[in-house]
Amino acid sequence: MQNTTESIQDSLQVVACIDGSPAAPAVCDYAAWASKHMGSPLTLLHVLDQERYPSEPDLAGNIGLGSREQLLDELAQLDRRRAKLALEHGEHMLDEAAHRLQSAGISDIKKRQRHGDLTESLMALEDETRLVVMGLQGDSSSNSGAGIGSQLETVIRSVHRPILLVPDSFSMPRTAMLAFDGSPTAFRGVELLAGSPVLKGMPLHLVMVGTDNAERRSQLEKAKQMLEVLEADITLTILSGDVEQALHKYQEEHNIDILVMGAYGHSRIRQFFVGSTTTTMLRTAKKPLVVLR
Repeated sequence: MQNTTESIQDSLQVVACIDGSPAAPAVCDYAAWASKHMGSPLTLLHVLDQERYPSEPDLAGNIGLGSREQLLDELAQLDRRRAKLALEHGEHMLDEAAHRLQSAGISDIKKRQRHGDLTESLMALEDETRLVVMGLQGDSSSNSGAGIGSQLETVIRSVHRPILLVPDSFSMPRTAMLAFDGSPTAFRGVELLAGSPVLKGMPLHLVMVGTDNAERRSQLEKAKQMLEVLEADITLTILSGDVEQALHKYQEEHNIDILVMGAYGHSRIRQFFVGSTTTTMLRTAKKPLVVLR
């Protein structure tokens, strides 16, 4: 049974979401790093936004029923031409990304281009996916100055696979921290992390935010035992204060490269990450984040 499970895991992919944002090269670099460490094939995904580039434009009613048919036809042809050019541009981006990955030593690469919605496209690929890699700032948000990817929160809420969110530049990850709250869902996240080789051998900080007591210490020790398969130096810490500030401060003080979090029931960490402060957290992030789902 274990061999069968390992075989299934080995066939799952790292899916790198490519667009025209400044983060696209870093997405490739982090995806290559994850692919090597996880021993997983890599898929490049580019999704052509259906709203911006409809595959079949519908202009009925825009001018007036039965009027100015020639102009209506010209507008439809322009939209088709825009969509065709966008597809060609997407293919070019995928080719450039594949070349970057090959230069990084990745040979098992697939390229996929879909027409539609990013979240729906990722959900359709869930059964084939081990990890999703995305930029913290997407193409549309970088152009508008919105600060984070406009579809990012929807993806986080909808896609039930780990998601690696990366900044605009790559830095080799050497240390990680897991934000942990002791809930059953949090322990499932620990189990998921223990089953992945991506952090194997990397110093790991297991961090809780709340009152320091015997129960929390016991939960941390249990999680540490589960993570011993990673053969990593594991540090256990309980912090007090506001979740967001405490985690950021700890990450800075210990120069930690990757913050790993999960959507944990209705805990303070879930409220922090999936609640009203999500946008602030993502906008201020300067290092990679992993969301466990």
